[in-house]
Amino acid sequence: MTIVYSSLNHSLRVPLAAEIHSRPFLKLEAPEIISHFAVYRNTDGGTGAPTGHSHHATLTALCKHFGVSAPANDAKYFFHDFGRFRLKWECHTEFSTYTFAERPLEAMATEDAFDNMPSTHLPQEWLLTLQGKLMVAAHVVLQKGPATPETLQRAFEGNTLAGSQVMQGGELYSDFAIQSDGFSRFVISDVGMRAQQAGRLVQRVLEIETYRMFALLGLPQAHQAAPALNGIEAELVTLAGAMVQTDAAQANTGSVDGATEQALLGEITRLAARIEKLSLETSYRFSASKAYFRLVNARIEELREARIEGIPTVGEFMDRRLTPAMNTCEALAGRQEALARRVANTNDLLRTRVGIIQEQQNRQILQSMNKRAAQQLRLQQAVEGLSVAAISYYVVGLLGYATKAGKAIGVIGNPEVFIGLLVPAVVAGVWLSLRSMHKRLHTA
Repeated sequence: MTIVYSSLNHSLRVPLAAEIHSRPFLKLEAPEIISHFAVYRNTDGGTGAPTGHSHHATLTALCKHFGVSAPANDAKYFFHDFGRFRLKWECHTEFSTYTFAERPLEAMATEDAFDNMPSTHLPQEWLLTLQGKLMVAAHVVLQKGPATPETLQRAFEGNTLAGSQVMQGGELYSDFAIQSDGFSRFVISDVGMRAQQAGRLVQRVLEIETYRMFALLGLPQAHQAAPALNGIEAELVTLAGAMVQTDAAQANTGSVDGATEQALLGEITRLAARIEKLSLETSYRFSASKAYFRLVNARIEELREARIEGIPTVGEFMDRRLTPAMNTCEALAGRQEALARRVANTNDLLRTRVGIIQEQQNRQILQSMNKRAAQQLRLQQAVEGLSVAAISYYVVGLLGYATKAGKAIGVIGNPEVFIGLLVPAVVAGVWLSLRSMHKRLHTA
């Protein structure tokens, strides 16, 4: 049964299946000359995530110059035969690549081929639009047969070469340096490669050069961040010393200085903010450099290099030149993370100490409140005693008026004696009444 209904497919099935075929290599056959550009999105030297520049605007301008329809804005890959040259364009997260390939009409010496590359067909106006964004510019000469040492010396202007036999049928030579024309140069010799093998080899070589340059973007940031980390570490050591001195002073005096602890906490908080800012500025670049370095190593492994006597291989060249730079970035990133943890630990310690001081102050406040409550209770008890006397006085006064009335009607003979006998009973009754009322209130 064939699947004929598109509604059966998941919405992402087709684009995900096409993703593995989205960046095919050029079909090349020696002799070929290739010019390669990698255009970065940012113009700030790689200090953060890429923003701003549109990949497609530059490609659209080039297509417009030659009267060719540009791809859609969401396209990630574009290939077109312009007649004089073929263009393969790829869109990546941080950059876009332009690979121009041309088959020369007549045989040329290797050093002469570098003077007649496809880049000579590009309009100057378009090249000027790349100002501040060009990260990689490379020329590749794909030739038939092995290259002679004299030819290589002239092509690479006498620089030290790296090279090897690659992919069981090719030879690769380069000095990975920018020559006097502003381009880095690669010579690939076809000494027995199979069909379509040349295109894969050229693509891997150009990817090594491109990813190498973007991996190195983290090195300037590492150099810039190192002094800032040194300053933060020195301040952290000073703060730790101040904490130790504060502990010694408190042990000698027996008193706790909350103001000093608050000041130290403010300093460590500012240090934490600085290290966090530095981490935000560098973490993206360091992570990207690490990812690009892994890609460089993967592409070098795919070359399956075999040594040519007297010349270091590409893998050895990268181990000697690129790996130390990446180790510097990785070491600084690790140092930055470790410093952030130490600042956080010191911050937690100071906050704990400030919390303990606050608890001690709160305990002292509660103790003083308890003393004041006890004083208020004693004062209240004294006032209650006076209240018993005052209430008894008023009750006895009322009874005095009653006894005088009884004397007038002949019921009571001597009111003074009667009132005198009632005073103890009245006082006892008032006191008992107040005690009973207090018990009811406490019970409620």
